[in-house]
Formats: sequence, structure tokens, C-alpha cells
Amino acid sequence: MREIIFDTETTGFDPLTGDRMVEIGCIEMVSRVMTGETYHAYFNPLRPMPAAAEQVHGLSDRFLSDKPLFAHKAEELLTFLGDSPLVAHNASFDFGFLNAELQLCGLDPISLDRMIDTVALARAKHPGAKLSLDALCSRYGIDRSHRVKHGALLDAELLAQLYIELTGGRQIGLGLVDDRAAVAGSDDGGTRHLVRVRPYREARPHSATPQELALHSEFIAKIKDALWLESESAL
Repeated sequence: MREIIFDTETTGFDPLTGDRMVEIGCIEMVSRVMTGETYHAYFNPLRPMPAAAEQVHGLSDRFLSDKPLFAHKAEELLTFLGDSPLVAHNASFDFGFLNAELQLCGLDPISLDRMIDTVALARAKHPGAKLSLDALCSRYGIDRSHRVKHGALLDAELLAQLYIELTGGRQIGLGLVDDRAAVAGSDDGGTRHLVRVRPYREARPHSATPQELALHSEFIAKIKDALWLESESAL
């Protein structure tokens, strides 16, 4: 199954009060395995960046000033997302901003039926524990030493690793019988999928052939004072 793990960076906490999304990072997974396919974009929010938000993600007005508007990237993003389930940490926040941006473009919002919230998964698995991405990465030993500030693609990569742990750990998909091997493809809508097929292989024969037995006998005959000959003569 194809899933998209994603994260967003914004100008604040509430799109209903005028806050905008300024970055999105998406990671493609198939059968809980990261395929290496990603989508990443920055957006010009057409409003000043509050100092508190810039301190979190480091995205300044100057940096974002020459970036495209969300409307100019919306179709490209939707093509990458396809109809896959979307995984996010505190997903209602990210879905709220994503759908607000889509509605500003006159596009249909993404159904909440596609939403998978890793905070909810973690709360069910670890009731009473800290549920921040940092805390859960520490719990599962996920390295985040390279994370100085929040970044949508970097956080999505960390979240992908966390999602694997929350849904079965690193052994998922490593069964003894597995008929999957990556083959890239796409549907008529241009959405990239991964079809996994492994060709059937006959069991290898383990019995020696007549030629191999003859070569073995010839080799044995050349050995002088073989220990097994001494054993046979003593019988």
C-alpha cells in the first residue's frame, strides 16, 4: 500500500486567522518502506513572517520572497499525493493548513478519511507519555542530531521512521515469503506508484551429478596414505 508521510511549516497556528503554509515536505512509502521519492516546496505566504515562527523554522521574509505561491504548485502537489493515505504528526494541524490553501485556490479539500495521525497512534501505544516528535524519536532511538531547526522534509523523514516503529517496527515487510520487488510505474493520472513483483525461481538441485561423482573419485584416488584407507584395513 502506498502512503505519504508529510509535514508543513507555517506562519502561525491558525489558517482561519490568516496564517499561511510556507513549506511542505512529503515522503513516499510503499508497504512501510521508503521508496526514495519525495516532494518538497517552499511558498511565498504574501504576509510577514512573525518572529516567533521564524525562530522555529528559520524561514525569513527575504528567503520566501522569491518562492512561488501555493496556487502555482497546487496541482503538482496533488499529483504527487494521489489518492494515498496521508500520515502526519498532529495531523489535524497539517490537514487544516493544507485544506485551507487548497480552498484559497478554489480546489476541493482533501478528505479527512485519508488522515492518519501518528500522535493518536503513539497515544494509544504509550498512554501518558510525551508525544512530541522529539520525545518519540528519543523513545525509539531515531537519530535527530542533524536537526537544528524544524524543516518540513527533514521532519517528514523523521516521522516516516517513527511511523514504521509505531506500526510494527523495522521487521515489517521482511517475512520469509515475499513476492515483492520494486518496479516503478504510473497510472493514467500521472500519479507514481510502485508495483512489487518477484519472479519465481525453482529450487536449486543439491544432489551431485554423475560427472561430479566421477571427478570426486578421481580426486580421491590421487591422495596417498589416506586416513580412511587405514581405517578400512583395520576392520
